[in-house]
Amino acid sequence: MACQRTVRIAGALGLAALASPAMAGTRTTAEVIYSENPQERAFQESAGYSDAVILRDGTIYLSGVVVGPNADKASFERAYRKLSDILLRAGATWEDVVEVTSYHTDIEPQVAIMSEVQKQFIAPPFAAWTAVQVSRLYSPGGITEIKLIAKKAVR
Repeated sequence: MACQRTVRIAGALGLAALASPAMAGTRTTAEVIYSENPQERAFQESAGYSDAVILRDGTIYLSGVVVGPNADKASFERAYRKLSDILLRAGATWEDVVEVTSYHTDIEPQVAIMSEVQKQFIAPPFAAWTAVQVSRLYSPGGITEIKLIAKKAVR
């Protein structure tokens, strides 16, 4: 009986130890960055999202930035400059970006232009990138949405 109790207590302590690091990386203990633009911030608050969430371990999750309404180089450059601004406000750079996910309403031509622009911001070795074809985006007039995950060194 005493042996079973000891095993249960040890198991509970082990689970508590495993849960502790996870708590250090929860959204409620993270730094959250909202848009500096009052209209964008109001939309974010009404829709329920932020520009970025920075966990204590240095992982940064950026919400998607929409490209549109045209699939041209200038539209993608605007989106990448906005992503640059969010990274900067999060204390990161393009060097810290480890993953890019993009959603495209017309994948072939959009990926070609995005790739050209992306190489102006991300130098080799390149981040992981997943491009997905979708039927539409939430944002009216949006043709592509780009989201990032970055990992900055914890000081």
